[in-house]
Amino acid sequence: MKILLNNREEEFNADAMSIKEMLELKKFSFRMRIIKVNGRLIPKDKYESTYIHDGDNVLMIYLMSGG
Repeated sequence: MKILLNNREEEFNADAMSIKEMLELKKFSFRMRIIKVNGRLIPKDKYESTYIHDGDNVLMIYLMSGG
């Protein structure tokens, strides 16, 4: 499947995958993040049950703090 991940085309050898699976495959381990799929905010407790499909637009925003 092909998706748009942070405005870059990515290809995976699957018909669908959970957000959790995508994070593991891409080795995204930073904990402070927001994920949207097709403009819909996905709560952290839904990462295992929310699936990404061919053509989806996934946006991952890292939250940073500082002073």
